[in-house]
Amino acid sequence: MIVYRYLIRLYLQIFIFSIIALLTIFIIVNMIENLDEFLDNNATIYIIVKYYLNFTPEVLRLVTPISVLVGILFSIGRLSTLNEITALKSGGFSLYQLILPYIIFNIILSFGLLYFNGWIVPRANEKRFVIERKYLKKEIETRSVYNFFFRDNPTRNVSFQFYDPDEFRGQDIFIEDFSSAMKPRIVKRIEAKSFRWDEKSRSWILYDVIVRNLEDGPVRLETYDSLELKFRIEHRQLMSLQRKVEEMTFDELREYLDLLSKGGKDVRRQMIKYYAGYAFPFSCLILVFFAVPFASIKRRGGIALQIASAMTFSFLYLFFTEIGQILVYTTTLHPAIGGWIANLVFLIFGLIILFKTRT
Repeated sequence: MIVYRYLIRLYLQIFIFSIIALLTIFIIVNMIENLDEFLDNNATIYIIVKYYLNFTPEVLRLVTPISVLVGILFSIGRLSTLNEITALKSGGFSLYQLILPYIIFNIILSFGLLYFNGWIVPRANEKRFVIERKYLKKEIETRSVYNFFFRDNPTRNVSFQFYDPDEFRGQDIFIEDFSSAMKPRIVKRIEAKSFRWDEKSRSWILYDVIVRNLEDGPVRLETYDSLELKFRIEHRQLMSLQRKVEEMTFDELREYLDLLSKGGKDVRRQMIKYYAGYAFPFSCLILVFFAVPFASIKRRGGIALQIASAMTFSFLYLFFTEIGQILVYTTTLHPAIGGWIANLVFLIFGLIILFKTRT
């Protein structure tokens, strides 16, 4: 339809302009903060350009929902100010027909942003952090794992003092086997001075091993020069511990959280954040149900009102996101509810506003 093409074209013009403007502001502010350090550490123009090319996806991830909101408020607000919405309604064009192209476009955008946030942004962040470590000295790069503990199964705990993933070797590993998960009583303890990962057999080789059998009677000692064991955790998973969460794709992040959970750590808060990562792109769609009805009614205030409205909607969404995650964290509800609760609340209120607005 000609009307739909006109609506989307007007919306895209403002949406793209908003992304470019916000992206430029973010990069300029970041450049002001970091340029001196880049120059002090002899970074070339090529390195600086490469850094900000890899910084761009992270900024796009943040500003896209805001740009969606700005695009809708300003484009629909302009139609309302020029009485074009009144003309459309007089021609039999309802509010539900008006909102339809925005819903379709933002469904596509939300799924595209989901893939972008979950798989493209982490790879760009990985390259960006490499430059930060070398030229901005934001952290000392270390790959070794220290004092790690994990639960291999309900009756086995494993801990080690040190592991160097570059050498595939570690020191001081301890394995404790228990009689049962419900009534644990230690039945065996294995100690080894060193250990290594064997890629061929996909198992761990322990050296200078002492095995203490504590079941049935006095302690029985056994010694071995080497002993081969298999754990649920492998070298590749230990490597992931040295990466930032921002460098992991959604698949890698889930595997990482499962690994921490095996280690006996409480990952409930991180799991809520994980599900929130899936929910965040769909804020682009949810905001449509607020923004279109709000902007379709002619109000005084012009651009100032649209800007204030965009800031208010954004603040409320962030507020409900944080509060919802905290509330779910303190209950026994599934972490997915904590990740999606802000979207669910806004969707319900958005539909209420849409249905109550005169069509």
